[in-house]
Amino acid sequence: MNQLRTDLTQKTFLELLEEMRKDGYCLFALYKDNQIVSLAGLSWRVNFYNKRHVFIYDLVTDSAHRSFGYGEKLLNYIHNWAKENGAAYVALESGIRRNDAHRFYEEKLDYDKWCYSFRKTL
Repeated sequence: MNQLRTDLTQKTFLELLEEMRKDGYCLFALYKDNQIVSLAGLSWRVNFYNKRHVFIYDLVTDSAHRSFGYGEKLLNYIHNWAKENGAAYVALESGIRRNDAHRFYEEKLDYDKWCYSFRKTL
């Protein structure tokens, strides 16, 4: 996770994780040789536009294991799990400049790019 969320200390990560778990956040991991190679953090959500869905907040494949299909394998597992458990969609956000990730989601996994996400620092 620290390859994705480089600004988090272990202490901050654990504090936030404890709070997020109360809201249903859970981690899915893909292992190779007893080592995590891909990791996804998600939770169930319900809203008017996505209905009951799974939202992926965090998705990362270890830098030494990228381009071997591990992220795709983990996401396909999550897609099947979500569908079996009544999800209408799997949704995620990706940083504006992450063009390779966008291509991966759209071309390999058939995700639709259908909105922008905005935030304001307070």
